Amino acid sequence: MFPLSHMMKSFVRVGTLKIIDADGKVHVFAGEPGPNVTMRLTDPALYRTLVFNPELHAGEAYMDGRMSFEDSSLRDFLTLFSLNRLSLGSYPLQKVLRSISRLFRKRQQANPVGQAQANVAHHYDLGNDFYKLFLDEGLQYSCAYFTSDDDTLEQAQRNKLRLLAAKLNLAPGLKILDIGCGWGDLALYLARLAEVEVLGVTLSKEQFELANARAREAGLDGRVRFELKDYREVEGRFDRIVSVGMFEHVGVHHYGEFFGKINALMDDDGLALLHSIGHMSPPGMASPWLRKYIFPGAYSPALSEVFEVVEQNSLWVTDLEILRLHYAKTLAHWVERFEANRDKIEAMYDARFARMWEFYLISAEMMFRTGSQLVFHMQMARKRDAAPIVRDYVTDLQRAYITQEANFKPLKSD
Repeated sequence: MFPLSHMMKSFVRVGTLKIIDADGKVHVFAGEPGPNVTMRLTDPALYRTLVFNPELHAGEAYMDGRMSFEDSSLRDFLTLFSLNRLSLGSYPLQKVLRSISRLFRKRQQANPVGQAQANVAHHYDLGNDFYKLFLDEGLQYSCAYFTSDDDTLEQAQRNKLRLLAAKLNLAPGLKILDIGCGWGDLALYLARLAEVEVLGVTLSKEQFELANARAREAGLDGRVRFELKDYREVEGRFDRIVSVGMFEHVGVHHYGEFFGKINALMDDDGLALLHSIGHMSPPGMASPWLRKYIFPGAYSPALSEVFEVVEQNSLWVTDLEILRLHYAKTLAHWVERFEANRDKIEAMYDARFARMWEFYLISAEMMFRTGSQLVFHMQMARKRDAAPIVRDYVTDLQRAYITQEANFKPLKSD
């Protein structure tokens, strides 16, 4: 099983990995106490491909059924992988290959107008019925906010909306831009809280159509509208700008363009709020498997990459909050709902598609639970005093909004 066996000896520092090769021979690689995983490989070509690109080819092998697990699960394997990821990165060949890969970083994260829409369609236009099978009732496809371990997914997503609204410091008459509005839940929530006008923009046709339908059903289409448009094509000025779960698709080489547009669109006394995945390690690369099969052009930045460009665009960072484990909890809920609807998903697509999404959701959860991923909220302004200078207002407003929510008229998705 060489050269895979050579790399595995260096890789497994925590836990035990038992590999049954294509000839039925058993190979055991063990380190300190940890997860016990039994993997079966049915394709001898994996002995080489897993060495040269382990993240890409492990995902593909699981999707195709050439890699499977006995007396253990994909979750067990991805937990073991996450616990040992640093030793994999220190393997000499992996160091060389990652250095070469970084030379193509700019091409991998290219998201010009036009290509950005194709990248979004690859993922978000799979069909609303698919996303309804594992997201919350409001179809929020981003990190929730758990104030208690007992929160349901719906409660945690409402907590997130409330937190975002508080940081936007709403007031009657404000004009708000929601960049990457998803299926419209945040925009509708903001309009229910205050007499504000909201424009949401998305590149997903599926999201655009459902978001507008939801606004009409709620009777809010007079103050909330959604457009199928790249944020770079938006014109006008806004009192508040918010973007949730979209920045990961911008690409690090487009950050100057993004924050420059934020500055151009924001009123002098305005606030902007960015909710994005990031990581606590130095700048790096997105997973090759994730880029190929799930999110073309996507990248989660190191905070150092973000601050530098914000500074270059003369924006004040007026608040920064790091959500550390909330996305791991969110993904665990999504995985549970995904598995409960596995038969329906396989009927919509096929078993390979279901294994691909299982691999994606669980590997993402592991990166937030034991890896370097995080979520950050960055509030920005053109003026240092655009937001209250004492942060108590965020907590005070959340409490006030809880009271207001009790008077909400039910939406179809509530």
